[in-house]
Amino acid sequence: MAANNRVIRTISTIDLNEARHIVDEGIRIASTDGGKPVVVAVSDHNGDLVAFSRMDGAPVRSVTIATNKAYTAARTTSSTTALAKRLKDEGRDVLVYGDPRFSLFPGGTPVRRGETVIGAVGISGRSAEEDQQLADRIASLPA
Repeated sequence: MAANNRVIRTISTIDLNEARHIVDEGIRIASTDGGKPVVVAVSDHNGDLVAFSRMDGAPVRSVTIATNKAYTAARTTSSTTALAKRLKDEGRDVLVYGDPRFSLFPGGTPVRRGETVIGAVGISGRSAEEDQQLADRIASLPA
């Protein structure tokens, strides 16, 4: 589309309603599956926080960890687990990105609609594997 001879581009990003739905579903699952309390963070496609919740009893340190996992997954369009594996296989350090917020802890997953990354989920508070499993599960929820 053009307005005044300028091209207008639309950017697909997660909206607040969808981000809240993902957070609510993550908290619902985590509160009923018998696991430890978690923090759920949802970012937009740039990695900026859109929605967030910390269950009672979730570690305070998990707040920063979950938001950084979502940030990393959005910025790299990759799960934090896959990113860590790729960097290890390439013999590279996360410092190559020059971003101190990047996290290689499992538990960050992009939210996709089709082939487009519209945001990301970060989970923290459980084991690495459990964080990643929950993030993958709620990131793939239908809109």
